[in-house]
Amino acid sequence: MTITDAPEARFALAKKSARSVAALTSTQKSDALHAIADALIANEERIVAANAEDLERGREKQIGDSLLDRLALSSERIAALADATRQVAALPDPIGQVVRGERMANGIRLEQIRVPFGVVGAIYEARPNVTVDIAALALRSGNAVVLRGGSAAMSSNMALVAIMRDALETQGIDPEAIQTVDEFGREGANALMTGRGFIDVLVPRGSAALIETVVTKSTVPVIETGAGNVHVVLDSTAPDDWARDITVNSKTHRVSVCNSAESVLVLRDAAERLVPSVVGALQEAGVTVHGDEVVQQLANDIVPATEDDWGTEYLSLDIAMKVVDTLDEAIEHIDRYSTHHTETIVTTDVRNAEKFLAEVDSAAVYVNTSTRFTDGGEYGFGAEVGISTQKLHARGPMGLPELTSTKWIGRGAGQIRP
Repeated sequence: MTITDAPEARFALAKKSARSVAALTSTQKSDALHAIADALIANEERIVAANAEDLERGREKQIGDSLLDRLALSSERIAALADATRQVAALPDPIGQVVRGERMANGIRLEQIRVPFGVVGAIYEARPNVTVDIAALALRSGNAVVLRGGSAAMSSNMALVAIMRDALETQGIDPEAIQTVDEFGREGANALMTGRGFIDVLVPRGSAALIETVVTKSTVPVIETGAGNVHVVLDSTAPDDWARDITVNSKTHRVSVCNSAESVLVLRDAAERLVPSVVGALQEAGVTVHGDEVVQQLANDIVPATEDDWGTEYLSLDIAMKVVDTLDEAIEHIDRYSTHHTETIVTTDVRNAEKFLAEVDSAAVYVNTSTRFTDGGEYGFGAEVGISTQKLHARGPMGLPELTSTKWIGRGAGQIRP
């Protein structure tokens, strides 16, 4: 990597490389991603060794099991990263796609086409997988990328970036298209947030506090990803096995991620039937249930819920549970406390299902399915930049199209405006 004494110098290198990356053919970009995937597998021992340094520091600093889980890179996770990179390579290239077009009355042919942003910045915490995911998506969509992965994953991120840059060089692609400013610490993060003229769009991924900091301090455009206070609603018609299995999977499949369920709302008509069995299944899986008074009456070993529990993203083996009188009350509760990430309802009532889908204002809303499916890989994107909870430009899991802008092109034959 080119040695520089300021983050802005790296931004300039990324901006310069962005022009050549934008000009790459779809095949060249695909070949580069396959080279990166192969390099990840070939350098597995190097990556695991670097990751072990991060994990050891994390344990010493007692960063918590949730962050340690996100931080860890095993052989299986490295293989999954390589597979995801190959999946991105196989996706249709969005660049040059025609969004819409028309012929003006004077004969000029207009088309609105997808183009790269230019330089994509990303700020994230203890998630070395994001280093590869965002770099792969940025490259496939014709962008350069500048990464700030945080001190917790410093060794892992530095190894991954070096490996990816070397892979680009083997393909004759400017390695400056993948940059990191991790060595600059907070100075690097602050520079990304104020890098107007260099950084075209910035994506934060991490805690609610990190995202809020980036959103409020940035002078560059931000695509806001959101924390996940995710809800499961158990309707009065919910089958026992669906209610139990969907709730447990939503909570325990992987507790440290943003699409993990954090609250369960049970309709009162089904409370006596569902609360004991669902609570029992959760507790058997090691989950601590924080419940309201009704839940405490219907099940054992319940931690009394407080007002704070309804708005908490635990990212741990904890979940809040409340009994509500009506579906309207459940939707109102979600509207008040949710981060508008992902919500699901378990029901066999078609009208209630459609009401839930129509009235719940979150990025992903499901009927009779686990919340864990809100994921770029599950949606067929190969990987994801993040899950946007905002309403402008992008919402939900962000893949290749969300890393593009558009421009209008016109083809004429000597027309002038009268």
